[in-house]
Amino acid sequence: MKGRNMTRWRDPAKDPRQAPKSNLITQAGAERLRGILDHLSRVKRPALSAKVGEAAALGDRSENADYTYNKKELNRVIARIRYLTKRLDELQVVDRLPANTDKVFFGAFVSLENDDGKLLDLRIVGHDEIDTQKRWISVDSPMAKALLGKEVDDEITVQTPSGEDFYVVTAIRYSGA
Repeated sequence: MKGRNMTRWRDPAKDPRQAPKSNLITQAGAERLRGILDHLSRVKRPALSAKVGEAAALGDRSENADYTYNKKELNRVIARIRYLTKRLDELQVVDRLPANTDKVFFGAFVSLENDDGKLLDLRIVGHDEIDTQKRWISVDSPMAKALLGKEVDDEITVQTPSGEDFYVVTAIRYSGA
């Protein structure tokens, strides 16, 4: 398989994708992952297995596009099921509020203000829950690392590709408080 699965070589020591990820997840995030796993296992996999069986029964598999496509899709679903099963076993569910809700910890909703007066609302969640639309950031991100342990009116500095950004924490809240 020369060249088919080849990618550019990256130095593992400098590759940010190789950095260890935290195994924290919120209760809602864990339930969402379990729901996805349940749907894939009980609905999608049996349906794809049936489609592969029907396509295989038609005869020659080498020129059967339905068989080829559904077989690839089935293998993708099986791989996702395997990944989710393993990942759910590794995860540590954070299902309670921190002792001090005046500081930023995992699961916090944080409001920030930059030098220009622009407001930014974030939530610090686990790697498996990142959602850029909702502005949920990973606890492993540089922004979250700068925020952890801070209180209202504390200033933070975050290194970005365009330089340093400065923010002031304006509010902290938790979804159970």
